[in-house]
Amino acid sequence: MDNLIISCITVLLSSIFLFLQSNATSTFNVLSFGAKPNGQTDATQPFLKAWGAACSSVQPATIYVPRGRYLIKAATFRGPCKNRITVRNDGTLVAPLDYWAIGNSGYWLLFIQVNGISVIGGNLDAKGAAFWACRKSGNNCPVGARSITFNWANDVVISGLLSINSQLTHIVFNSCNNVMVRNVRIIAPDQSPNTDGIHVQSSTGVTIINSRIKTGDDCISIGPGTRNLWMENILCGPGHGVSIGSLARNYEEDGVQNVTLVYSIFTGSDNGLRIKSWARSSTGFVTNINYRNIVMKYVDNPIIIDQNYCPNNQDCPGETSGVKISQVTYENIQGTSTTPVAMKFDCSPSNPCEGIQIKDIKLTHMNKKAQSFCKNVRGSKRGVILPDSCI
Repeated sequence: MDNLIISCITVLLSSIFLFLQSNATSTFNVLSFGAKPNGQTDATQPFLKAWGAACSSVQPATIYVPRGRYLIKAATFRGPCKNRITVRNDGTLVAPLDYWAIGNSGYWLLFIQVNGISVIGGNLDAKGAAFWACRKSGNNCPVGARSITFNWANDVVISGLLSINSQLTHIVFNSCNNVMVRNVRIIAPDQSPNTDGIHVQSSTGVTIINSRIKTGDDCISIGPGTRNLWMENILCGPGHGVSIGSLARNYEEDGVQNVTLVYSIFTGSDNGLRIKSWARSSTGFVTNINYRNIVMKYVDNPIIIDQNYCPNNQDCPGETSGVKISQVTYENIQGTSTTPVAMKFDCSPSNPCEGIQIKDIKLTHMNKKAQSFCKNVRGSKRGVILPDSCI
């Protein structure tokens, strides 16, 4: 009996040891690699060294950034890594005042070919104002940098991040799978050019929830090849709304499908729910798009499909859009439009929009009756529709 008890205890202790070993994590503090939290000493190499150590760890790893300000130049965090990595940031990463330091790279912080990456907390200050001023002046300027980009990454989590004043787009997901973005805040002035909040393209299974975006371009922009995108509880404005497109930049282009936006509020944005494509030939398409339970507060174009997109009327192709738009549902959209036309469907004559469904729409123009505009569109309506439907 004693031998049996000893044997059972041995098995139990071995199991506990294996469990603890399997759940062990390695922590790498950027201060241990030489980072100085004073906002003046270049911390790029210490951060990259911490990444290298974490990426080489066979155990799940945490990179810890304590409180303080860390000066970071353009940096690439490359995988694949041996296990999952969590970047837990209690500090603020700041870009150099000289916008050329990151502006020529196209990226400030780039994560590439990483599987199982979480970025928790922290602030990003890209100091984009001088770059925007350069572009406005017409001087020789760099191409500009996106603040944080994920290329070919899978199983990504971003939670509690604050990004301010990106030179270009704040957060980018390109060719990614299984992404969760929650509780992020994005801030840039409403006149800052091309400062999209979040851009998604060629990615599948992206979720964006409980986030506040104030910026100078699209709050969320959705590019070709996006599939299974879920957005919920988004506060957008100022900005250019939530936009699918612009599409048809190229002839060979992947489609956009299975996109949903629910329980969101637009305040003072140039657009609300927008689908836009250039008027040129394309193999692209947009299908199975759902907008539900949306509030518009003084939005210029609450509902708009524009297949004659050509900003500033420059280099317009003068063709018709080849992008096929179908099965788009608008349900319970309420609020105010600052323009008379609150609902606009300007679709392609060669590829009319089909399956456009509007249900329970109540949009007014500054407490007056608004208008709707339809061109080359087919669909159906249900419930109370204000403005009067032209479908």
